[in-house]
Amino acid sequence: MEKIDSWIEKVIINLGVSEGAAPYIRLLVLLLVIALLAWLFFFITKRLVNGVLLKYVKRSRVKWDDMLMDNKVFSNLAHIVPAIIVKVITPIIFRDFEKIVPFVIKLTDIYLIVVIMMVINATLRVSEKIISKSKAFVDKPLSSYFQLIRIILYIAAGILILSILMGKSPVYFLSAFGAMTAIIMLIFKDTILGLVASVQISANDMVRVGDWVEMPKFNADGDVLAINLNTVKVQNWDKTVTTIPTYYFITDSFKNWRGMQESGGRRIKRALYINARTVKFVDPETRERYLEYYLLKDYITQRQKDIDRHNKEHNIDTSVLINGRRMTNLGVFRHYVESYLRNHPGIRKDMTLMVRQLNIEDRGIPIEIYCFTTTTEWVKYEEIQADIFDHLLAAVYFFDLEIFQQPGGSDITRAFSGKST
Repeated sequence: MEKIDSWIEKVIINLGVSEGAAPYIRLLVLLLVIALLAWLFFFITKRLVNGVLLKYVKRSRVKWDDMLMDNKVFSNLAHIVPAIIVKVITPIIFRDFEKIVPFVIKLTDIYLIVVIMMVINATLRVSEKIISKSKAFVDKPLSSYFQLIRIILYIAAGILILSILMGKSPVYFLSAFGAMTAIIMLIFKDTILGLVASVQISANDMVRVGDWVEMPKFNADGDVLAINLNTVKVQNWDKTVTTIPTYYFITDSFKNWRGMQESGGRRIKRALYINARTVKFVDPETRERYLEYYLLKDYITQRQKDIDRHNKEHNIDTSVLINGRRMTNLGVFRHYVESYLRNHPGIRKDMTLMVRQLNIEDRGIPIEIYCFTTTTEWVKYEEIQADIFDHLLAAVYFFDLEIFQQPGGSDITRAFSGKST
């Protein structure tokens, strides 16, 4: 090696370089030689990776090795070989430049740490993709945990790089971090809160990827796309994306519609407002008309028998409509609505189904429908709900009732026309 160094230096001097500048030129030449050797070994290693390994990956039936190749795990590994070789031969090549050797070795060590971090990071990405496809973890906030692992690795890599540059033990920097705990907690406040929230969300099964959540504070109403360490992404129904800090799912209230989706039925809770002036007793003539309605025939017959028995037992004079027990058109309509729902193919019979009369309001008498559809799909749910209320809005007039609504232009016109005539 000494002979080679002497030969290089003589060649440099013969080229017209002074003896004082010759060592520096030789240093540049050696640095160039190191760079060329590193590139050569990298080229050879990469060709082996892309050649031999690529053929093996294509032949194998498993998918994880394809993912490793696509995420450049093996390509990043090819950087390690030249770095190790440079570290080994540096003391030999630069034996006459003692001050250069530690500098080159430090750069090589830092380069190795960066490459290893790239390999680990790519491997973590592959692991996350593989685990997320498993049925057991498909709805778990895996991104949060992998982000936490990455943060820990980045901190560890940063400590190692600092220890190499400053020539101190990593323990020295760890003790310094202990003294800077308050500053670290301030800097990583959101990350720490997000970590705690992610653990609680996962442990209590509060939110999963794919859940329909509603958080009015952030105008969020849609499906959860991702649960990360610091944020939860929600795609709203208008296809906009709302990003919410993870810890707000612990500190604030929100609505999760998962229970509805898992139950297989979505609730209908809507009222018809009946004009109170149209409510009246059912006379015999009206009762006969109601008997023609298929859904009411059995009910009217049985109900009238019960009423007649009660009135007879108490010797009530039924010639006056207000005396005794009688059916009302509103009561009959309420039973008709319930019978209609129980016979509707889009309504679940094994879940709560009722038609109730609420307190009278300035808009009329609310007849509320409370039931569940046989589907949770939004479009089909709206179709079933619209079909039911289309029918009831048309059927209400068969019971001599009216739907209450605010008077419009045509109503006012008819009112004045009637008054003038």
